[in-house]
Amino acid sequence: MDQASEFVVATRAALAQLSALAVQYSFSAVGAIVLLILGWMAAGLISRWAHRGLSRIHGIDATLSQFFSNIIRYAILVLVVVMVLGQFGVQTASVLAALGAIGLAVGLALQGTLQNIAAGIMLLVLRPFRVGESIETGSVTGTIVDVGLFATELRTADGIYRLAPNSTLWNVPITNYSRLKTRRNEISVSIGTDRDIGRTQAKLMALASGERRVLKDPAPTVYVAEFDAGSAKLTLRYWTKSSDWWETGRDLTRDVKLAFDKFPGDKSPEQIPDPQVETRDVTGESGPPAPHGADEPVTQRT
Repeated sequence: MDQASEFVVATRAALAQLSALAVQYSFSAVGAIVLLILGWMAAGLISRWAHRGLSRIHGIDATLSQFFSNIIRYAILVLVVVMVLGQFGVQTASVLAALGAIGLAVGLALQGTLQNIAAGIMLLVLRPFRVGESIETGSVTGTIVDVGLFATELRTADGIYRLAPNSTLWNVPITNYSRLKTRRNEISVSIGTDRDIGRTQAKLMALASGERRVLKDPAPTVYVAEFDAGSAKLTLRYWTKSSDWWETGRDLTRDVKLAFDKFPGDKSPEQIPDPQVETRDVTGESGPPAPHGADEPVTQRT
């Protein structure tokens, strides 16, 4: 009889304790659910506000604003999950320490990827190049197709697709051939010393002045760059729009060739040394990547 009474008392005590725990954790569960719903809504709302705010900032790319708004959203969600665990008595300090350790391990494992992301952020903020511009670096040359957080897509002059990790573009000097509106070009002509230099200068100036894509300001110039005992080098220097640089250089080089074929000298044609025509840009380099389907101008002998 005493054992039955003790069992009934113990059962009642257990049921009372379970009831108290159920009430306690039911409130915790309801609070956790409410916290999750409110946190989810707040994360989405703040993320949208951040995206709109960043989009209004000049120089911030749409990809970059979306990236930062997603980071804000996920950071809020992680904070909400930690707060929910705290509702059930979980030690949040240990959870945060575990998350930090996991983040460190992931960061070490994805070190190269994170470098590309960091480089992509800097490229999108500083904008050394934009979509449609032609660039050249130590190992990459082409026209920009798309700039992402991890890599940049390019199209080469011969129509080949190239994907370059952002870290390879960020740590090297970048030459952007399309950023400035105008560019200078040069055509050098080597002629024999028996040829009339004044007439040659006048002919080159007439060709440049007659080309509609050659800018009037700055005006084209022709000068004697160098000479020796047997020849003299004349240089025609002119400015064009950056978008016209290739076509103008090719067409003007052709016109110089044709003009010298018809240009009479002081001697018979067989006694006049053939002029050498050379096209180059102001730095003496080969110039920007050729447009899609275009051939790169090369040094020509007329």
